[in-house]
Amino acid sequence: MAQVDYPEPVRLLISQLKRLPGIGPKSAERIAVWLLQQGRESTDPLSRVVAVAGETVLECSVCGFFSTAETGCAICESEMRDHAALCIVEQPTDILPLERSGAFRGHYHSLRGKISPLDNVGPEDLRIGELTNRLRAGEFKEVIIALSADVEGEATGNYLAEILREFPDVRVTRLAQGIPAGGGLENADELTLMRALEGRVGVGG
Repeated sequence: MAQVDYPEPVRLLISQLKRLPGIGPKSAERIAVWLLQQGRESTDPLSRVVAVAGETVLECSVCGFFSTAETGCAICESEMRDHAALCIVEQPTDILPLERSGAFRGHYHSLRGKISPLDNVGPEDLRIGELTNRLRAGEFKEVIIALSADVEGEATGNYLAEILREFPDVRVTRLAQGIPAGGGLENADELTLMRALEGRVGVGG
């Protein structure tokens, strides 16, 4: 007797859901079944907004953030930003935490990844050429490297630091790294403690 399985449309839905980051086979199956059990009052709006997003959301050719043909890029087209400061991040989603902090109001540049030989990602796969083109325009006075503190992020940051030597008039800085607010020394790893000590600041008079 043949083994019973979901109908083909359900299997196709599960297959597509499994492609999403962080969604495994079991989670994809649960989500698919839940959507179908909700009926068209849930699936129709979801399919419409996914289709609209896929058709209208673009990658800003300048900074790499999300934009639309109708409204453009909220960052690059704003006249209220500091046009002398540029912050380099790995992914466009890294821009939002910095924006929400309220501490930076300059411009951004998303690399769309980081150097990772194990994943066959080299400098040529990142948006480094676009970065140097922006710097050659001579508008920026400071570049902030805001990459992750893992091995690949460190390697990418060091590579960028070498590339940015081409621009002696541009000050190159990195985000300070240290003990998180509310955290204790007993929970900090060695790299975090080392960064905290290197970035220590004076107090009092």
